[in-house]
Amino acid sequence: MKKDSKIYVAGHSGLFGSAIMRALERNGFDNILTRTHTELDLTDGAATKKFFEDEKPEYVFVAAAKVGGIDVNNAYMADFAMENLLITCNVLKAAHETGVKKLLYLGSSCIYPREAAQPVKEEYLLTGLPEPTNEGYAIAKIAGVRLCDYYKRQYGDNFVSCIPANVYGENDSFDEGNHVIPALLKRFHQAKTTGKNRVEIWGTGSAEREFMHIDDAADACMLIMEHYDEIGTINIGMGFTMSIRELAEEIRKTVGYEGQIYYDTTKPDGMPRRLLDSQKIIAMGWSPKVTLSEGLKREYEWYLKNIVQQKEDL
Repeated sequence: MKKDSKIYVAGHSGLFGSAIMRALERNGFDNILTRTHTELDLTDGAATKKFFEDEKPEYVFVAAAKVGGIDVNNAYMADFAMENLLITCNVLKAAHETGVKKLLYLGSSCIYPREAAQPVKEEYLLTGLPEPTNEGYAIAKIAGVRLCDYYKRQYGDNFVSCIPANVYGENDSFDEGNHVIPALLKRFHQAKTTGKNRVEIWGTGSAEREFMHIDDAADACMLIMEHYDEIGTINIGMGFTMSIRELAEEIRKTVGYEGQIYYDTTKPDGMPRRLLDSQKIIAMGWSPKVTLSEGLKREYEWYLKNIVQQKEDL
């Protein structure tokens, strides 16, 4: 990409999209296209096509997606599947038809088979069934990853994809049904401020996940956009996992909560363990910089300033 290349970040206001925006700006790119959901609904094929025809972006980061935690994924599987499929199909089709030079599609580590050997290599995709509680979302994201390969093989389009580990950080979503880190930060904070003596967490706490700060993930995406042009997706991960119990203790410490933690074992854990094999991206010269303790501190400070303080000011 040249510094004046026209770059479209789909989903620029979300966790991943906003981090890509920061990475682009840090690296001197200033010709960046954005549209809010109100301005452009990417589930609308005609509107998406018109946007691409009018604006003619040269490079595209596809960070737009409908996302959520285990409970909402499981409860609204049709919505998660359909909305993400529409976004994927509309954006990739429009990018192909308007001659986009390169597109990077962001997948998700939950698309790998539930029982995949650990650490999970890129070639394990579609060798088994995904975690049942988020199957709808996973199928939609698998379609996006595979479509990038299909467009490259059939038409020669430079469409590539990556699969990041669980990401968190500034500008995370703290709405109901969100991912585990913002959900727990919010729950522990509310318990602390209201004097609640117990915080409840779904599952046994034994499930293990790989948590990566969003700025590290965005830096990896910049490297991929600049230097990766292969068929086949590429993993982005930390190289180690931690259990939900360990994570909960880290978040308790970050927030300063002194009450008890109760694990509701009648609720699902999700996939038992998910660790990505990230040797391909590491071999390209990338490595994560933000530790979990630092990342949690930054996200909690962001939450206090942008969510809690704003509500108090209303």
